[in-house]
Amino acid sequence: MDIDLFEKYESNVRGYIRSFPTIFTRAKNATVWDHKGKSYIDFFGGAGSLNYGHNDPAVQQAMIEYIQRDGMLNALDKATDAKYNFIKKFQETILLPRGMDYKIQFVGPTGTNAVETALKLARKVKQRSTVVAFTNAYHGHTLGALAVTGNEFYQDDYYGVPLNVTKMPFDNYFDNDLDSVDMLRRYYEDGSSGHDLPAAIIVETIQGEGGINVASIAWLQKLSKMCQDLDIILIIDDIQVGNGRTGNFFSFERADIQPDIITISKSIGTGLPMAIVLMKPEIDQWEPGEHTGTFRGNSLAFVAGATALARWDTDDFSKEIVAKGLQVEQRFRAIAARFPDYICDVRGLGMIWGIASSVDGFCSEVSREAFEHGLLAETAGATGQVIKFLAPLTISQRELDEGLDILEASIAAVAAKNPINA
Repeated sequence: MDIDLFEKYESNVRGYIRSFPTIFTRAKNATVWDHKGKSYIDFFGGAGSLNYGHNDPAVQQAMIEYIQRDGMLNALDKATDAKYNFIKKFQETILLPRGMDYKIQFVGPTGTNAVETALKLARKVKQRSTVVAFTNAYHGHTLGALAVTGNEFYQDDYYGVPLNVTKMPFDNYFDNDLDSVDMLRRYYEDGSSGHDLPAAIIVETIQGEGGINVASIAWLQKLSKMCQDLDIILIIDDIQVGNGRTGNFFSFERADIQPDIITISKSIGTGLPMAIVLMKPEIDQWEPGEHTGTFRGNSLAFVAGATALARWDTDDFSKEIVAKGLQVEQRFRAIAARFPDYICDVRGLGMIWGIASSVDGFCSEVSREAFEHGLLAETAGATGQVIKFLAPLTISQRELDEGLDILEASIAAVAAKNPINA
């Protein structure tokens, strides 16, 4: 196999192949192999879609059995046993134990479809058009989701977005005590501010693509309270940092809030395409067939997702995530102390962490160096200034240790090639 085939026949838009230029052929848990037999520790995790690892045996077996009995693969939104079992498992294992009362809408197969649906529904319910989003936000690339995404790289005036979107500072965006929630409340309570009441506010509790920016509990609680007081729908985008990434199943559980709408995708299908929107029952104001599409729920993803949710039957998995996350944090902080001229910050929560550098291009070079030595680690942030840890939550101790060793060695190698004040 020749990787030049992709250059010749695949669109220029391809991205991750440029960061990881090889042909992958096999994967298991947090290790992948390419066509030459070389192995790589996976700290990328399918951009957060492989929280339960590559090819989990229980998930594999459930899908094989479903296919072998001629289970229905495409049903649009008809009732199937696969969907029945997923809904039942999600209600009994995730929602009911947390005292959460939400309806489930199955939408198109990717996270951006869930965001589009949430924005459309919020505007329909409140009969207002404006939505508030935040600096460094990332919500997807279709036009509605792109309108609430911050990074200018993805924007173009010809796209006609953002329309009816107000961008506000995320928590701790400024180095002073300016609080964007206080600012918003002042705007909306002042009839002369020129700011109309929005239909919704959409927010990530941790901005993954934006640079691993973690919102504080106090800020999230204040935001939720303002939305309740002023009749604004609160949408939490939990596509990348939900599904256990922070230690709890939902990333907002630490703040003890219950948003009006939640978008979920990526790992909910264990890497297979599926996206869902959770909404409080009173917000479910769709007419039958009003928001539709052919691939509203992937039968194999239903089977895989229901199987993976069994990990949440007890709190053992959550404790395991927290323990591994603490190990990553401690190692990252030790690396930062070793290279203070290159690393300016370490930030994250649970099993999502970032090493930030103020040296231009440093993290991108580290990512390339790590790839050469058998580690997949991507960058985040507007300028790629953060090395991002997003490994499967199921990563073994051996894989974790090996990956951290490769990352530290790669940072040391890049630092040696680029001496400060040389």
